[in-house]
Amino acid sequence: MSIQGKANILMIIVTMFWGMSYTFMVMGLETLAAYNVVALRCLIAFFAAGLIFYKRMIKVNFKTLKYAAIQGFFLLLLFALSLFGLETTSASNAGFILSLTVVLVPIMSSFIEKKLPSKAVSFAIVSTMIGIVILTAQGSFTFHKGDILMALAALCYAIYLLLNSSFTRKVESISYGIYQLGFAGIYALVLTFLFETPTLPNTTISWIAILGLGIVCGAFCFVGQTVAQQFTTPTHTGLIFSLEPIFAAMFAVMFLGEGITTKLLIGGGFILFGNLIAQFEQLHIMRFFKKNAHEKAI
Repeated sequence: MSIQGKANILMIIVTMFWGMSYTFMVMGLETLAAYNVVALRCLIAFFAAGLIFYKRMIKVNFKTLKYAAIQGFFLLLLFALSLFGLETTSASNAGFILSLTVVLVPIMSSFIEKKLPSKAVSFAIVSTMIGIVILTAQGSFTFHKGDILMALAALCYAIYLLLNSSFTRKVESISYGIYQLGFAGIYALVLTFLFETPTLPNTTISWIAILGLGIVCGAFCFVGQTVAQQFTTPTHTGLIFSLEPIFAAMFAVMFLGEGITTKLLIGGGFILFGNLIAQFEQLHIMRFFKKNAHEKAI
């Protein structure tokens, strides 16, 4: 197997664990408050990853810390909104709604560059919005509070990714990424003391959830993504990331007892299709079809 093939397999494993994070978050919320979960998750991930890359961590400069502090704030918003959202929506819904990020990034990029989205992205937007309406709207066309919070989390994640694409060009990427987790953990810890009662997990289930979020979905996924992205393309990475809501729904069914409904299949299908269309544009498949159509016309 080629190096890129191995990197793609590693990215699939990383994406699978990110899909599992929704199940871990639901498990953690059974005994811990939201900010408490974020604080434990991020601080455990920070120390676990920091032990691996401690030589890079001690060489950090002010610019890296400044950018990491900004991104840590958006990570806090992403994780906290996701947890608050999961209190009133299912893990399956949450995974699909958060994948809206794949479409939000090119939309926001278009605004920044002051140009209209491409036809492929416009089609992806329509497909994704149809999916979200099918997935989340009730009979009276009202939405769960959790669904709205997950959409806001997707918006924060899109902003985070756009900033990340700029910041990573200016600093050493690994220490920058690890310090993000540290800042997010500190912010969440402060909020825990202000609005909640700081506690450690007190059941086996909650320990599994927190350690899973911190070590597996935090430190391992961060290190794994960092290594894999050196040997695969951004397009392959984006396509693989589109699998995250599928994994989220699968683990929710397996471990949380959530059912597979017709709304989930149809709504999730529209969202996944929209995500894939947004990614396929980068593969220039649209240009390929346009070229063929032009040649046939001639």
